[in-house]
Amino acid sequence: MYSYTHDPRTGGLLLNSTPTLFSKEPRPVYAPELDILGFDEYWNYDIQQDLPYMWAEANKYYYRGTLVAELRGGDVFTRPEIIIPQREDGRSIAPEPDGVALRPIDIDGMVAANRDMLMIIERSTVKKILAVYTKHKKKLDCFHVAFSGGKDSCVLLDLVKKALPKGSFIVVFADTGMEFPDTYDLINKVQAQCLEDEIPFYIAKSHLSPQESWKLFGPPSRALRWCCSVHKSAPQALKLREITGKSDYKGLAFVGVRKWESATRAEYEDFNDGKKTRGQYSHNSILEWTSAEIWLYIYENNTISNKAYSKGSARVGCLCCPLGGGKASYIENRNYAEKVNGYLELIKQSNGRQNIDIDEFVKVYGWSARNNGRDLVNNPNRYIERVENKNLIINIENPTSDWREWIKTINIPQNAYSVEKTKTGYVATLQEEVVKQNPFIGKLFKQVFHKTTCCKGCGVCETNCQYGAMQFNDSRVHLDGCVHCNQCHSIDSGCLLYHSLRHPQGGGIPMKTLNTMSNHAPKTEWLAAFFEKKNAFFSEHNLGSEQISFFKRLLKDAGLAEKNQATHFAMLVSTIGWSSDTAQALILLNLTYSNSQIEWYVKNLDLGRIYSRKEAVEMLVANEVKSDVAKSICGAFKRLTETPLGTVLHFGHVTDDGCLVRTKCSVTDQRVVLYGLFKFAEKCGDYREFTLSTLLNDDIERDGVSPTRVFGLDREDMMPILEGLSARYSSFINASFTHGLDRITLDAEKTSRDVLDLFKEGR
Repeated sequence: MYSYTHDPRTGGLLLNSTPTLFSKEPRPVYAPELDILGFDEYWNYDIQQDLPYMWAEANKYYYRGTLVAELRGGDVFTRPEIIIPQREDGRSIAPEPDGVALRPIDIDGMVAANRDMLMIIERSTVKKILAVYTKHKKKLDCFHVAFSGGKDSCVLLDLVKKALPKGSFIVVFADTGMEFPDTYDLINKVQAQCLEDEIPFYIAKSHLSPQESWKLFGPPSRALRWCCSVHKSAPQALKLREITGKSDYKGLAFVGVRKWESATRAEYEDFNDGKKTRGQYSHNSILEWTSAEIWLYIYENNTISNKAYSKGSARVGCLCCPLGGGKASYIENRNYAEKVNGYLELIKQSNGRQNIDIDEFVKVYGWSARNNGRDLVNNPNRYIERVENKNLIINIENPTSDWREWIKTINIPQNAYSVEKTKTGYVATLQEEVVKQNPFIGKLFKQVFHKTTCCKGCGVCETNCQYGAMQFNDSRVHLDGCVHCNQCHSIDSGCLLYHSLRHPQGGGIPMKTLNTMSNHAPKTEWLAAFFEKKNAFFSEHNLGSEQISFFKRLLKDAGLAEKNQATHFAMLVSTIGWSSDTAQALILLNLTYSNSQIEWYVKNLDLGRIYSRKEAVEMLVANEVKSDVAKSICGAFKRLTETPLGTVLHFGHVTDDGCLVRTKCSVTDQRVVLYGLFKFAEKCGDYREFTLSTLLNDDIERDGVSPTRVFGLDREDMMPILEGLSARYSSFINASFTHGLDRITLDAEKTSRDVLDLFKEGR
């Protein structure tokens, strides 16, 4: 909520009365962390774990307000390099003069100095918790604290205890089986506290152990985070069904997420009225809190906290999380080597690629860049689809589930499809006219056989079914009373296991053509010259032979030039104003669908996340791109974002440290989104009917890239845009949002070219 300064007197933090616009997320640093990182070679301090010595902000270490060290690099096996700042006279900055021992932070003094501010923060949060409980208590079946074992959930639980009456809520810990050992020690203590306070404490756990699931699914990755659903959200929901005795229970979870933790969470609201899971509410009670306020609250209230923090972990979650790496993975490996090595061994065993340095692959977290199951060992392609005589044909080998059960989940006439048994599986055929009449049914039909091919009863589908129509017996599914709500299809590819094991079905990016710009990404002056001279540009430019060759390729992919001639699209863009956000957005859409390098940026760089140059290169190398080519692709991103693509449209930027960041685009003309929707539909087999949820789901396997992904638009952005387009351009699009359902239909007779005519007409 509030900004802070370092207090040289206490060595602590001092909250200010001014709200913060950006939190550096400080955390206390104890002796064990200093030892692990090698600071004992530089500084003198007592080996004690009761009091911290200083504060860290990311990789920067501050002692009583002075920057005394910075870390650089590091990986799961390699200790980060310690950089000691220099004074103007060339001497190293030291926390204390002449090797004097570090002084611990005066916790009591720090707390006393912040007590009034902390009281304001605590009271306002307790009031919010009580207000949301009072408002919803009569219509909900239960309230629970979603407890994770981290500092935020420890503070949240303490606040809920203060806010709500005894017996009004329960605590649920979703045990992934992959938690830090120190987390389990904390859970035992919190469970004992809750027992003493007469607060029910439940542990939810998947029937699959982590070792079983990692072997079944393959290691999780940044793009394939099946682990969260299988080991956390699904077991938690099933446990709450067991507690309430209702498959369609309505509950509210108090969740300890904070907006400062990530760009994604920065978009969260404090109250969610069932947007993610219908009937399941959540309240992010400490959403606005900074980590400074969290730690001050812990010290003020003697709140129990996880010992992993004092050992150097900035965040407490699962071991070997694919979102980790760098210094964090080194700290984990030093503190929990036996457990970490077990997961690293599973990663090595899962690798099916030949001629790879597996130790280096593990070291650079190359495994975390996996997008499909192509390179997993012992994972043959058991699902192959094709179009033959305009019918959809699906071949399934060695299925693990019964298609006759899964077909019950979709509303489809029996004469619309056929399934023939083979020696080792099935051949399923869906008639062309069925897909034409209802394109959405084609997607669902595929997902039926995704489930048929791979289902092992992970529990996620069962969790999504709020009508109690789905049961599993020894991993075998049985459906009775399905109402065709399609919620069991509202997961990646319709089946998380299929999604993780799937082989590319075509439409992927061929890595040999990924580098479309070499070291000659376009400059603003090149684009300005092209739009000024049009056709004459090709005979009057002063670019080198390689520069013009790559620039022509880009102009062609953008739809601006063909055979040294400016296109009609180029003329339209020039009329609009080539450097405007509207023109740049149209160009970006064309490039995303025609230029594999731009497509890679869009698909692989998550909005708002900061990618170090090294991390981005490793992502490319993990997908068989040569190191020098990967470096060139990352370098081109900087050149591109220095053009109006970045400076006007805000597609992305590169930080002063050379990190790549993709940002939300500035889309001021709704027609741009309409153009993107038609381009998307045309790329996806000309499907003209889909849902907003489908558009927003980046994990669905498809040939096209949703314009929501291209521009970084979320549900709140898209709903008014779609409603506006539907009202103004009803001959092109119809979008409806009623009764919690949404459907978007594009006119079958219109094309993306017709949308461009709207710009010509100035409408």
